[in-house]
Amino acid sequence: MKVKSKSFIAVAIVFLAGCSSQGPNWTQVAEQSHKWGYYSGEPVTRWDRDGRSMTLLSELRYTDPKGETWTAPPGAKVDGASIPRYLWSLMGGPFEGKYRNASVLHDVSYDQHNRPWQDCDRMFYNAMRCSGVSATEAGTMYYALYKFGRHWKFPIKRAKPLTPSELLAQGEIPHAIPVDTNEVNTARDWIRSADPSLEQIEQRADAGPR
Repeated sequence: MKVKSKSFIAVAIVFLAGCSSQGPNWTQVAEQSHKWGYYSGEPVTRWDRDGRSMTLLSELRYTDPKGETWTAPPGAKVDGASIPRYLWSLMGGPFEGKYRNASVLHDVSYDQHNRPWQDCDRMFYNAMRCSGVSATEAGTMYYALYKFGRHWKFPIKRAKPLTPSELLAQGEIPHAIPVDTNEVNTARDWIRSADPSLEQIEQRADAGPR
């Protein structure tokens, strides 16, 4: 009976841990079992004089469901530019409420562009879900980013980060194309009713309007 009791307690800890900014305090089993990954630290920012961007004063670290770590270091500049402005009305601003941590990480990953943009957008989706954003809202933003985001060429899809010299060879990041609001709204209705996988969302985005 004692062995069973201990096993029950261990399982309870894993399922009750949830997504938290206290990742380093989790047990290894809890970290690996959480569906959406976990955060380490909280972002502290300072508004810049331009009134549009912020400077990160503390590190924000996120470990995704595959165990890959994404870091927004102190000194990084964030302004929400990696997210099409149309979505700001949908999400209430990229640095408000549940979207804040994911938006900071997404901005930094887009500025660095040392990973494929597909990986950055998937990280954004997972980080949003980790922060409590609903499947419909996160899926809609993922669709819009996949379809209308400013993407860059990367030599090998799903590859490791590039070195600084390799980054120089990638060229400039193009501007995002204008967002088709009707298409995004239609996709949102579909995501709400169909509950598609990310692969299905990507397929729909590649296929064009429905």
